[in-house]
Amino acid sequence: MRDFLNEKLNELEQSNLKRELRLLEGAQSREIVINGKRVLNFCSNDYLGLAGNLQLIQAAKESLDKEGFGSGASRLVCGNMSAHQQLEKKMAEFKKTERCCLFSCGYMANVGIISSIFTREDIIFSDKLNHASIVDGIALSRAKYKRYPHKDMDALEQMLKAAKDFRKKGIITDSVFSMDGDVAPLKEIVTLAKKYQCLVMVDEAHALGVIGQDGRGLVSHLGLEEDIDIQMGTFSKAVGSYGAYCCGSKSLVEYLINKARSFIYTTGLPPAICAASLKGIEIIESDYQRRQQLWDNTYFVRGELTSAGFNTLYSQTPILPILLKDSALAVEFSNRLFEEGIFVSAIRPPTVPTNSARLRLTLMATHSVKDVEYLVRKIKEIGKYLKVIHN
Repeated sequence: MRDFLNEKLNELEQSNLKRELRLLEGAQSREIVINGKRVLNFCSNDYLGLAGNLQLIQAAKESLDKEGFGSGASRLVCGNMSAHQQLEKKMAEFKKTERCCLFSCGYMANVGIISSIFTREDIIFSDKLNHASIVDGIALSRAKYKRYPHKDMDALEQMLKAAKDFRKKGIITDSVFSMDGDVAPLKEIVTLAKKYQCLVMVDEAHALGVIGQDGRGLVSHLGLEEDIDIQMGTFSKAVGSYGAYCCGSKSLVEYLINKARSFIYTTGLPPAICAASLKGIEIIESDYQRRQQLWDNTYFVRGELTSAGFNTLYSQTPILPILLKDSALAVEFSNRLFEEGIFVSAIRPPTVPTNSARLRLTLMATHSVKDVEYLVRKIKEIGKYLKVIHN
């Protein structure tokens, strides 16, 4: 076993694909200490800067005093607590659906939802760039799996036309794609779903708190709440907490409570986590200026990088990729930024397709004008040095 593992690790290292954990000391913030070095944080999913927010911390402390830390059991046994139900009620209202149920994390939500709704008698159409948890959920469901080219509605329709003799058909997509930063054509997907009688499931993990004037996500921003059967998302990104949710009809939630294995066979979320998530949603609802600052930072950095000649793909969100293709180049670029006090991760296969290694920048509402100006200046300097750009 050891020889096998060492051989595989060596292969990863030789391909510039071996990853290492870096230690973050202290709280998640716009400025953090990594491996003892203070750096500006441009790779967190904490888009609104709520992970270290004092209001979330206070909400968690109050919950700890009232309900303790652990929930102690599966929610179907004796682990169903008031904090769970308060957060579910709030999320159903926030997402404008009948009900909501919580999951321990986004991965477990997607695996549980998909594998319980679909079976080997069904077929699922999934965007090629959907998150790995969606792919794994489809595999567990044993449904027929068809991947359509990224956001290609013509190709999707041809697949839908050819799909016959299946009990159920489903279309699953991220609303915001986590590595490219672009958004799904949800209106077109809904049109096709109605035409070919498909269920639609949308993963709003990177849209919640970020998209729409009220931060309710892309589904709400487009007014599609009545057209999307399953809305899933997480509290671990813009909300600044942890856990995941599934919003939809009353019958959907009751079904998941009884059939989703990743809900049934796991301990309920700690109530303090739910209290922090609830406070995060309340801030998202009320603090428009925080979200506006995030978008101001996004527009500035994207404009500067694209005008300088960097390939940011088709990003439409605070996720800004810089396509470099070569994994070694991505690692070197990331390391040089780190030396300059900027933390940006190099994203390599298998997280992204072969020959599409990149830097993945993420902006935060708490980044100052000085922060983003420094980021842009150093990316341009290193980009010229490494011959990524030439002007």
